[in-house]
Amino acid sequence: MNEPAPTLILQANADGRCAVLGGCWGAARLAEPANWSAIEQALCRCQSAALCRWDLSGIKRLDHTGAQLLWNAWGHQWPAQLTLQPVQRAMLARVAQFTTPPPKPPRLNLLALFMKLGEAIWVLLDHAKGLLKLMGQLLLDLARLLRAPRHGPWRDVSGNLYHIGATALPITALVGFMIGIVLAYLMSRQLRQFGADTFIVNILGIALIRELGPMLAAILIAGRSGSAITAQIGVMRVTEELDAMRVMGIAKGYRLVLPRAIAIAIAMPLIAVWTTAAAMLGGMLAADLVLGVTPAFFFATLPDAVSIGNLWLGLGKSVVFGQLIALIACHYGLRVKPNTESLGQGTTASVVTSITMVLLVDALFAVVFKNVGL
Repeated sequence: MNEPAPTLILQANADGRCAVLGGCWGAARLAEPANWSAIEQALCRCQSAALCRWDLSGIKRLDHTGAQLLWNAWGHQWPAQLTLQPVQRAMLARVAQFTTPPPKPPRLNLLALFMKLGEAIWVLLDHAKGLLKLMGQLLLDLARLLRAPRHGPWRDVSGNLYHIGATALPITALVGFMIGIVLAYLMSRQLRQFGADTFIVNILGIALIRELGPMLAAILIAGRSGSAITAQIGVMRVTEELDAMRVMGIAKGYRLVLPRAIAIAIAMPLIAVWTTAAAMLGGMLAADLVLGVTPAFFFATLPDAVSIGNLWLGLGKSVVFGQLIALIACHYGLRVKPNTESLGQGTTASVVTSITMVLLVDALFAVVFKNVGL
């Protein structure tokens, strides 16, 4: 490029310090990383120093970008002493005329906070109303399926059952196995201090079968399959497939929500048992290595240490978790607007809401069924 690079030199004169500018103050030259870094550092030094005069007469070319940069460095006001050419003054005057200050941040007062709280409650009620409608439609579609089971969407159910259940087995087994090892190692250090090595069977059995197994499976399915369900239905909204289904008279709930709800209701208990078994295996191996509790002793003691009620409670929770994940994922998928930004926001909100609801419902189960299996 033939145009000279922009320069800014601080000079000390008899009447004070002066900023002398030269070169090309255009967008092309200022956009170069080296030039931009040097000019930015020089402007910072000028703002910190007590300058009495700016000399712009040496600038070869000044466009709106360079003028805006100088106007911002001057704090949106003209310097007390300024030497420049008439063309440069016209350029700076035009920039000064059309530069608008940034809006001031809104002041938070009690009324603004009250309005934000009302807005949040309104959005929450809107989502609750949508979920209630979806649940009612799901019950009606289930009744329709029971009346005519031969005409049900069984191909969709089997496909979703494979994608939600079968393909999730490796990751759930891996996570469960590692969680079992971690729990066994952490508990073994405490139990060894009191000579209660054999009680690791009781702790692992209750923790994994009753709580961690179903909850880990639900969190993994929420992040893996819940997001996929929301994205699938959201893409159908973006590509106007949902509108085409409405024009053809195809019920969205019967063809989209019902198969996924049935598939996840069947898959979640099985995945929970699979995850729990993998976690128990990891805990059993860690207990054998650290405490010397053999797998034979583990299998012999587990039925007496953990009652069957814990298993049924874990399976029941898994079904509830699965229905929550399916309903929330379909709810956010159907609310996606026909643009990609809404699709990403809906998928994120679906996963966060599903995991949050799983944790809340698990806490509710722990309080309501505190006397079951203990």
